[in-house]
Amino acid sequence: MNEAVLVIEDEPKIARLLELELQYEGYQVTKAGSGTEGLEKYSEGQWDLILLDIMLPGLSGIEVLRRIRARDAVVPILMLTAKDSVEDKVSGLDLGANDYITKPFQIEELLARVRSALRLAAAVSARAAAHTLEQEAEQGTAGQLHEAQEEWLTAADLKLNEGTREVFRDGQAIELTPREFDLLVYLLRNQRQVLNRDQIVQSVWGYDYYGDTNVVDVYIRYVRKKVDNGFTSPLIHTVRGVGYVLKEQT
Repeated sequence: MNEAVLVIEDEPKIARLLELELQYEGYQVTKAGSGTEGLEKYSEGQWDLILLDIMLPGLSGIEVLRRIRARDAVVPILMLTAKDSVEDKVSGLDLGANDYITKPFQIEELLARVRSALRLAAAVSARAAAHTLEQEAEQGTAGQLHEAQEEWLTAADLKLNEGTREVFRDGQAIELTPREFDLLVYLLRNQRQVLNRDQIVQSVWGYDYYGDTNVVDVYIRYVRKKVDNGFTSPLIHTVRGVGYVLKEQT
């Protein structure tokens, strides 16, 4: 195993517990007790996973997360926090956290989430490597790639291009966060189908997401504000007791 794990946690007892349990499982563990120290340790090493407390002295965990993600979009980051509201979870996930673990936690669950995050990261890395090989094999097909990028998903006057990540409604450009974009892609690809929260979570957040499905409601609200508010006909509709559907009004 020997994956390298960086634990950024200011509570000594919790940090020591995590260190011992992770070492027992075969991980190489390095600790940091503040946000500033955590960033320094991150810059000094190569990490397979980061456990990051949100309530840290100096730089907060959210700021540490933001700075790491500005440099590294790949390393799995699991947030540790005593906060448990949906809004708190959304803020961390929206900035690029892979998972959110609320204190107090069972160590068995935390270790399971660590294993899951590492498996997912390995799978993503393998897919990226395969994609690179495919790109090398397809050299000279720039014209085909251009055509693929010109394919649009549409509904009424809403247009979305997955290749260029552009979104327009009635000719107006709409700026979406990565998670909002992925959610809208899923809704467009399944337009006129009623989708429940579990379906949306599994398809947009992934099968390894352990959080509350209420996060779907929060993101639907975010996307509606950008895609529907201010336009004549709403496209995203609530099906009470079931979920959501994207469709044109008839």
